[in-house]
Amino acid sequence: MRVLIAEDHHILARTIATGLRREAIAVDLACSGDVAERMCLLNAYDIIVLDRDLPVMSGDEVCLRLRALEDPPRILMLTAAGSVEDRVSGLDLGADDYLAKPFDFAELIARIRALSRRVPTPPLLVLRHGGIELDRGRREVRVDGRPVELSPKEFAVLQLLMEADGEAVTHRALLDRVWDENMDSRTSAVRATVSRLRGKLGRSDAISIDDGKGYRLC
Repeated sequence: MRVLIAEDHHILARTIATGLRREAIAVDLACSGDVAERMCLLNAYDIIVLDRDLPVMSGDEVCLRLRALEDPPRILMLTAAGSVEDRVSGLDLGADDYLAKPFDFAELIARIRALSRRVPTPPLLVLRHGGIELDRGRREVRVDGRPVELSPKEFAVLQLLMEADGEAVTHRALLDRVWDENMDSRTSAVRATVSRLRGKLGRSDAISIDDGKGYRLC
């Protein structure tokens, strides 16, 4: 999952980003409304956590503009404006959810995960492939019944590969969905993560690498 945090309070934005990354979520930051809109036009975000009170372009205007896109990200408004009237007006603008500040981080995570599940066909919570079992709800992985401890990045890469169901996932796609915008496409991070993942799965041939197409589960 890739999330954009549109928040001009830098400390809060960085704190949220750090917490989300620990949950294997790729995060980018935007400190103004115009930057948030531009980043949404350049990148495919699953969710944007949007402050209403942004400089240059308000969060309300960003919400309206994003709703005009053919495939807009889901929008979670996170703002100090927390009255009933504020929540109603925010949802009427097109926000998918609304959370007032101050907030509990566990609730923010739960709301983001709930929004990520709002797709036409509900995703399977447990994915299985060749003896590998990945539980998205509990964030657990088992190989032939044996529990395997994975880092957030390793878990996210494995999840994308399992969701692809044997189809190749490109290097660029893994970077876009698991890492954030600061990651250079030439980096060896993907290969290094896949290498560690192979070792932890206990199968050197579990993931094949096709330089022309990408990575696939065998």
